[in-house]
Amino acid sequence: MFKRIYKIGERLRNPSIATWLPFLKASETWSLDSLEAYQLKKLQELVAVAYANSAHYKNIFDALGLKPADIQSLEDLKKLPIISKKELLNDNKEIHSNLQFKKHFQANTSGTSGESLKFKREESADSFNRASIYRGYSWYNVKPWELNGYFWGYNFSEMAMLKIRILDSLQNRFRIFNYRKESIDFFVRKLKNAKYLHGYASMVYETAKIINSQNLDKPLSLKMVKGTSEKIFESYQEEIQKAFGRRMISEYGAAETGIIAFECPKGNMHLNMEGVIVEEIDLEIVVTNLQMQAFPIIRYQLGDYIKLAPKTETCECGMQHAIIEEVTGRIGQTVYGKHHTYPSLYFYYIFKNLASKQSLLLTYQVVQNEKGILNFLIEQHLDSKQLLHLENEIAVYFKEDMEFTIEHSKNITAQHKKLKSFISNIA
Repeated sequence: MFKRIYKIGERLRNPSIATWLPFLKASETWSLDSLEAYQLKKLQELVAVAYANSAHYKNIFDALGLKPADIQSLEDLKKLPIISKKELLNDNKEIHSNLQFKKHFQANTSGTSGESLKFKREESADSFNRASIYRGYSWYNVKPWELNGYFWGYNFSEMAMLKIRILDSLQNRFRIFNYRKESIDFFVRKLKNAKYLHGYASMVYETAKIINSQNLDKPLSLKMVKGTSEKIFESYQEEIQKAFGRRMISEYGAAETGIIAFECPKGNMHLNMEGVIVEEIDLEIVVTNLQMQAFPIIRYQLGDYIKLAPKTETCECGMQHAIIEEVTGRIGQTVYGKHHTYPSLYFYYIFKNLASKQSLLLTYQVVQNEKGILNFLIEQHLDSKQLLHLENEIAVYFKEDMEFTIEHSKNITAQHKKLKSFISNIA
């Protein structure tokens, strides 16, 4: 039944998956030369589209005296400047292309740096991204319609909760919202027959610790435990292996770039070379999204520090896709209330809700020096009404369990490292 529901939903929302997934399953056997030839072809298509249809990129090319025809190799990509998150925000309208698509989606993300971004993503690019995830699932014999546990946040309004419950039910999915006993008990009961778990790495880890400390029943049918959105510390793995019977594997990506890499069963993170070009510059990742034309992303400074393996390094799985050895920039931490603990991604939803409900786009950083107390630093100036919106949203997530202060009109910077949206000084 769930397979039929999934297939109907796929045809309605993402019909291009039916084309992209077979392509990706075929291309995973390609040689490195064939993969790079495909990347060059897609790059040349992308720069031609960007030059002809995006005012931002046309201005860049013209200022440099370049034409799309000047991009004759992957190395020529370096002729173009690196683009930052601030440029995506400030030049948002000019970056968008004027191409018309039969179907597109609105992407709305706060991002790990705390800066909110909205952009359009066409159906083909959205479907490619989903197909990339499902290819990774196939390496573990996982089908997307199988029963799965989801470690993710949610909006606390009644309407949003109802919508989430309906969507979860249709997708054969159950989720955990906090670490309280009743939530853990429900989750463990559902876990008995689940085939895979996925979501925020720190939430998977925290749940594993609780399951182990309380000696709760362990699942027997899991084929995959996947962490995303945050760095997976090696110290997580012992607890996760004990609780779930499997190590956590990693999916790495961002809303702006799509899936960047996925971990194979042999433990290597293979770049999604059909979807992105990845450069390592001063240990920092720079990404070009090869599939998205509605909002072209060319040489984007994502803000994570990485380490790429040498091109000569091979993997026992047989795939020749390049390997990313380490992602050091995504770090998940626990937030401590007076009586309870919370995932740090709660801040993501606080500011995402402000963006979607109030059109209030804020750059923020949250600092915790003592349990039960948070200090919110906001770059923008807030009037009394905006301040109240922020206070109310914080209270929805933490209620009486947390005291907080808000300082706005603050200069939020990071010296020689990625700007973190949450800093905890609690050991």
